[in-house]
Amino acid sequence: MINFYSLGAAQEVTGSKHIVDVDGHCYMIDCGAFQGKRKESDEKNREFDFPHDKLESVIITHGHFDHCGLLPVVVKKGFTGNIYATPATRDLASLVMMDSARIQARDAEYLGKQANKKGEKFNWKPLYKEEDCIKAANQIVTVSYNRKIYIGPNAQLEFHDAGHILGSSFAYLTISGQEKDGDTRILFTGDLGRKNKAIVRNPAVDFAPPDYIVAESTYGNKKHEDKEFALKELTKIIRQAIDRKGKIIVPSFAIERTQEIIYYLHLLIDKKKIPPIPIYVDSPMATNATSIFQVHPECYDASVTDAFIQHHKNPFGWGDLTYVTSLEESKALNKKQGPMIILSADGMCEAGRILHHLANNIDNERNTILIVGYMAENTLGRRILDGNKEVKIMGDIYQVRANVESINAFSAHADYEETTEWLDSIDKSRLKKIFLVHGEKEAQAFMKNYLNEHGYPNVEISKYGEKYEL
Repeated sequence: MINFYSLGAAQEVTGSKHIVDVDGHCYMIDCGAFQGKRKESDEKNREFDFPHDKLESVIITHGHFDHCGLLPVVVKKGFTGNIYATPATRDLASLVMMDSARIQARDAEYLGKQANKKGEKFNWKPLYKEEDCIKAANQIVTVSYNRKIYIGPNAQLEFHDAGHILGSSFAYLTISGQEKDGDTRILFTGDLGRKNKAIVRNPAVDFAPPDYIVAESTYGNKKHEDKEFALKELTKIIRQAIDRKGKIIVPSFAIERTQEIIYYLHLLIDKKKIPPIPIYVDSPMATNATSIFQVHPECYDASVTDAFIQHHKNPFGWGDLTYVTSLEESKALNKKQGPMIILSADGMCEAGRILHHLANNIDNERNTILIVGYMAENTLGRRILDGNKEVKIMGDIYQVRANVESINAFSAHADYEETTEWLDSIDKSRLKKIFLVHGEKEAQAFMKNYLNEHGYPNVEISKYGEKYEL
């Protein structure tokens, strides 16, 4: 018997954790942390539990925190088996886990000092430490795209390119001996990418027909703008900021989004669409991630391969671009006069150096806050995007006087039309059902109806903990 159920990203966007139970042998697809309100996310991450004694192996589709951030917790709780990922995903996930451990350690130290000042007891401890991350990384077995490998009794894994971020993959499971016709095939999209994105290839379509697809629905009720339109918008926003001598603050995920924006800025400057302008990447993690991008050419699309290998041109480095590493350099940016562009993490504005840049610039009408990615519910980024006139940053209230702009075309997630187009292009001769995960309730309801109307009648929205027999 095969059962499928979700322990995260069920009628919500973050915390992807899905289980395939094959006669008592469990396979976990993704092991992500919840993101959103700090207290709520912390509680959810601490409450995370899984079938310890039945867990055969873990599969990671890509290196984003909400897909790999709880790997150290699984290892800390006693899991000693293999964790499967592509080579690029292993490198990025290792970086993400270590960064999280360091942030938690700093938070614990800071909150402890604050509690001591007030004479209060302080019991909060990090979910995991750096040694837990190292142990988790040592359990990762790398598997390249299109290479089949047995990961347990009668269970075979094959990764296919998901076109989302560097190293991202579809996890294609083949469970043998379950059906009269031979096997059961389950395709997990992880995060489904988009066609014609910068740097990475298009999502794969050339795999054997699956029986079940577990698909994300982050943009289940939203459409992205056209890329060319987005580049025109980016050009306009930058030129306006230059005229105002203002700063453009870009909250950006350290992995993929930062590198993609850098790539497009380089393109616009090369084509003289915008004049040279100082650009600062103020995120040690983004700097480290960019170096990982440079050593994984097996993930590039043709244009980046051509730039790197044939023309020896680095799309991630040129004269106007500065990677900021030290805290002193970061603080010094507050005293510099615009125009300039600052890309900084965290992408949802919940932690990291972006908070300081927002605090120092959000109340100046010459400046621009440029939103280039998804903002989950209850995050500071979502409140800014929704047009709140004042926001709380690090405990203080700030007036939002800066221009707030949003460009959706840089999203790495397929929207509902792009997802349907991808489904239309694959072999569906065996498809029995589509499960929707990784989306807010309204987005999933819309996407289910849309898919029903476009030839996909058997669509189920996965509910937290509910088991579905396959």
